[in-house]
Amino acid sequence: MSFDRINPISGEIASTSAAMSAADARATADRAAGAFVTWSQTGPNTRRQLLNAAADALQARKDDFVRAMTAEIGATASWAMFNLSLAVGMMREAAALTTQITGDVIPSDKPGCISLALREPAGVVLGIAPWNAPIILGVRAIAVPLACGNSVILKASEMCPRTHSLIVESCVAAGFSQDVVSIVTNQPADAAQVVGELIDHPAVRRINFTGSTTVGKIVAKRAAESLKPCLLELGGKAPLIVLEDADLDEAVKAAAFGAFMNQGQICMSTERIIVVAAVAEAFTDRFVAKTQTLQAGDPRAANTELGAVVDQKTVNHVNRLLDDATGRGANVLCGGKADSVVMPATIVAGVTPEMNIYRDESFGPVVGIIVAKNEGDAIRIANDTQYGLSAAVFTRDAVRGLRVARQIRSGMCHINGPTVHDEPQMPFGGVRASGYGRFGGKAGIEQFTELRWITLETQPGHFPI
Repeated sequence: MSFDRINPISGEIASTSAAMSAADARATADRAAGAFVTWSQTGPNTRRQLLNAAADALQARKDDFVRAMTAEIGATASWAMFNLSLAVGMMREAAALTTQITGDVIPSDKPGCISLALREPAGVVLGIAPWNAPIILGVRAIAVPLACGNSVILKASEMCPRTHSLIVESCVAAGFSQDVVSIVTNQPADAAQVVGELIDHPAVRRINFTGSTTVGKIVAKRAAESLKPCLLELGGKAPLIVLEDADLDEAVKAAAFGAFMNQGQICMSTERIIVVAAVAEAFTDRFVAKTQTLQAGDPRAANTELGAVVDQKTVNHVNRLLDDATGRGANVLCGGKADSVVMPATIVAGVTPEMNIYRDESFGPVVGIIVAKNEGDAIRIANDTQYGLSAAVFTRDAVRGLRVARQIRSGMCHINGPTVHDEPQMPFGGVRASGYGRFGGKAGIEQFTELRWITLETQPGHFPI
């Protein structure tokens, strides 16, 4: 059986993929378990070589990735290429980690006892990746687990199954066994059953999930039934604070990029701009002028800055947020409601806590401006959310910026930079409703290995009985 993904712009078939059942998923996990036995014993330099070859194979299929992302999710070519570039870097960073999976010799109080702490592969790792940054997040779900000696299953998003399949095809073309790196695709109606089967499978020992907080809680609860650790990177409501001593031109550039890149469909997207009253008018005027230069259109057209959002559901959600905000006294300064998946960049001023847009993640090209009395009030507003993924603060005083950043409850905070910032080697993740655990670099090694204590006795034992 197969299922079709429909192009959100044209309504045509974007891709056709295998509609795998729960039984198919179980068989995939069985094969991954068998492949783990050999792969986990593979030396670090062999793993490095294969991961670097996979990076080359990803790059070689750039045209296929651009076509797939444009057709399946309405992405612009620039967003697809940005995805590919960072994903290739993630694969190479994982390759560099293979010889950094080290242990320790721990001094023992017992004479003649050599005490070792060793990191070993965990088993089969299930990576559940979303559609919004599909190459980045698909590769992130599998690269470090592979470097650590685990076999992996990539559970593809129903919104971009072809894009995610290209990742696994590239790995296989690079020399990975198709059971060491496998993929599960399924039609939307079967998602819960298929994912449940994979989480429950005894060989699956780690789960990483990137997506909504609502679904992340379901995944975590299911995994808890069999005491399986999860790494969850979930929703966000990222604040960008503009203090009175900020470089406003730099703040405007970062705010526009953070709010509207990929139509605001990034977990780190700037959702709240918190500007102190002293510079609120000056910042807002410049930000509106910048935003009005951003043109939304068909992502297949050249030089389109904003493509389509992923579906009509997103359009309806953003429109409801705008209706609620304006009905409670907010003002739309540019953009506004849309009747198609090509949505304009929209700024809402006068946002207050009574409005849904103040607290609900939009995941669309809309951002609210909130005026704060002073620095302390701005920090209070930034922390007035259930989420805690990314944040930013703009000030010309580096010490002040660091002080403010330390008071914001988020997994990441950027001083004089946008909320949207990712690098392969950095510890990436959130707190509170934005999830737990960290992708990236050495932090990823801790997530995808078991830490074991092993002792070696070198002298005769002496015991009390």
